[in-house]
Amino acid sequence: MITVNLPGNAPVDWEDWDTPLTQFAAATGLVTSAFDTEGVRRIGPKTGSRLASLLARSSLWAVDGPGTAIERTLVDASCADGKPASAQFGGLRVCSLPLLLRGEVYGVLVFGWRFADFSSPLECERIAKQVGLPGHLLWSEVRLDAPVSEQRMGTYAALLGTLAATLDRQRETIDDLTRVNRTRELFLATVSHEMRTPLSALSLRIELMLRTMPDLPPKAISGLESMRVHVRQETAMVDDLIDAARTLTGQMSITRTQVNLGQVLRDAISTVETFAHTKNIRMLVTPSNYGDHIHLDADGRRLQQVIWNLLINATKFTPEGGVIRITIGRIENMVAIDIADSGQGIEPDDLPHVFGAFTLQQQNNATGLGLGLYIARRIVELHEGSLSVSSAGRGQGATFAIRLPSHGWGQT
Repeated sequence: MITVNLPGNAPVDWEDWDTPLTQFAAATGLVTSAFDTEGVRRIGPKTGSRLASLLARSSLWAVDGPGTAIERTLVDASCADGKPASAQFGGLRVCSLPLLLRGEVYGVLVFGWRFADFSSPLECERIAKQVGLPGHLLWSEVRLDAPVSEQRMGTYAALLGTLAATLDRQRETIDDLTRVNRTRELFLATVSHEMRTPLSALSLRIELMLRTMPDLPPKAISGLESMRVHVRQETAMVDDLIDAARTLTGQMSITRTQVNLGQVLRDAISTVETFAHTKNIRMLVTPSNYGDHIHLDADGRRLQQVIWNLLINATKFTPEGGVIRITIGRIENMVAIDIADSGQGIEPDDLPHVFGAFTLQQQNNATGLGLGLYIARRIVELHEGSLSVSSAGRGQGATFAIRLPSHGWGQT
């Protein structure tokens, strides 16, 4: 890959120009090259005719060749004023076209090396001497090569200009998107951290008041307990924002240790049981040992986060008296954890969007940011696994399926 820095330090891959310039040379018969602003040829010379192929075998475009010197002069001129330029080598015409990004020149296209009208044996002899070719050989090709008129050269220049403008607009768009994404991700990460600090301080003060002030009136205690619940909800949302920011910036990681799947499940279920009991929802685990026989090389805290998120969602969308079934098994070379609920289900049109960032169900989901499933899938993917969802439709419940490869997993 050949790259330089564009204005604003955005890299340009000169190989992006290789195919377009090859096609342009083949279609027009013009010799075409791309130079950076230092006068270094990055692409070319691309040839598209028998005459051009013959010239390419001469010293014309050698490092110290006369053609290279002319092209570098054109490059310097276009870089200086940002405008096209042209020159002659004998009867051969050469043109340049500056490449602009946000009004600044980052390179120059040089094209041409064709006669504007019919040449003569004498002129071909003079050119041949300068580039180390037999005069009669050059003349035999020139006499069969149709000249390119001033008008046609202008048409070709306009075509190349359109091609360059299109590629540069694409590059500007990509540059803009990259900058916007980086700004958004930095903003998200910064705001998330700034929000966590005051929430932590508030949570600590509430806990201290509840523990050290036993004589508070019942209404004050009730108010503080309510505040504690809300602070925990806000903290959970901030944690989701931080995890989402890490995911977007590629900074989320896992720390693998030897963990017991049964313990991970029990810890996740214990954090949801109180909520499930308030709705009289039963949680059924198969097998009854919770997968204690499975030991794995994984990030236990992160896997617990995934399972907790799936369970809290299942509890939220399951009506009172419902059932949540957690099934552990093995499918081919994968360890399978299925979490199925008897809740409101998911419409077929909504299934492809379940794991998107900031995706919220329209019913029974007044709290949260819609980031939990987005983060959960990323955590499973970091474990080289997959997280998917299926549902028969509204009112038919939903099943979330965690699949993790057996590699790195052991059984006892």
